[in-house]
Amino acid sequence: MNIIKLNATDSTNTYLIKLSKKEWIEDKTLVVAKTQFMGRGQMDTSWQSTPQQSLTFSLFKRFKNLSLKDHFYIAFAVSIGIKKTMENYLVPDISIKWPNDIMSLSKKMSGILIENQIRNNKVINSVIGVGLNVNEEYFKTLPQATSMFLTTGIKNNLDKVLKSVSKTIFTELDRIEKGDTKFLKNKYEEFLFRKDRVTVFEDIEGNRFNGIIKGVSKIGELQIEKKNHVLQKYKLREIKMLF
Repeated sequence: MNIIKLNATDSTNTYLIKLSKKEWIEDKTLVVAKTQFMGRGQMDTSWQSTPQQSLTFSLFKRFKNLSLKDHFYIAFAVSIGIKKTMENYLVPDISIKWPNDIMSLSKKMSGILIENQIRNNKVINSVIGVGLNVNEEYFKTLPQATSMFLTTGIKNNLDKVLKSVSKTIFTELDRIEKGDTKFLKNKYEEFLFRKDRVTVFEDIEGNRFNGIIKGVSKIGELQIEKKNHVLQKYKLREIKMLF
């Protein structure tokens, strides 16, 4: 990997996107920052990180023949890569909360933000931002957050975790152009948080209902079984899980 280390930046994703507009970036480039002032998450949220205790980094991946309609396989691959790495570090009860939060013991440990460059209905490259809580001992204002340390009691070397998780993510991303997309979808569904359990959801109009997560569609829609075994699909921003 080509690794770029920064002391501080507003956002590693923003840094990579701006850099890609000025110069050619090598495939599988990694940008990591000790401090990130304006970390971004899904749906215009922010990502809070603690310097020297957590990892904030972005990965640059080029694709040769990835159709825009198949872009969600990127999220599948990245989520699986983080989960596999956490298993190697003995983090317990790891799952993927749709669309791409990594959970341990029902609390959020990692978040992902994927920003794609599109040309002629194909994804030509992807900037993948990852925030991973590693050695935090408490979260004062984030009761639903956790870290590798809080779930295992073990302090980890940030550089070693970074190299391990980025290598595994790139390995899973390589499956896309190898044609292993069915494997990625099946594994992603297998790891879904609260899959096959009755859960309370809230739709875009504020209506609450009970449903059971059954899987995801090929384009990443969440499939929820409602009353009378009716299966309904939801896109990002159309549904919120309450737990």
